[in-house]
Amino acid sequence: MKSILLQAQPQGGFDPTTIIFMVAMFVVAYFFMIRPQQKKQKELQKLRDEMKSGDAVITAGGIHGKVVSVSEDIVTLEIAKNTHIKIEKASINGGPAAAKEEKK
Repeated sequence: MKSILLQAQPQGGFDPTTIIFMVAMFVVAYFFMIRPQQKKQKELQKLRDEMKSGDAVITAGGIHGKVVSVSEDIVTLEIAKNTHIKIEKASINGGPAAAKEEKK
């Protein structure tokens, strides 16, 4: 018994489905990965810019404290009674809402 195998002939030229697929992949990546990260970064920057004395914050190292003073790049936190530390403003990762969520 003889069998005949049919093979598709190679096609040259422009294939629009490949470009459409690549554009669709980029759109999906943008809406599910890039855009939410940009939104989170904007919220964090707003938190750092609007920080004032008395706010509860969480640092990148996981230290919970209350803001005592804020200068341009340095924040002084009270982490216990009469215990103050100075940290970079960029290391603040959460505000009062994050501190409340951690307590629950």
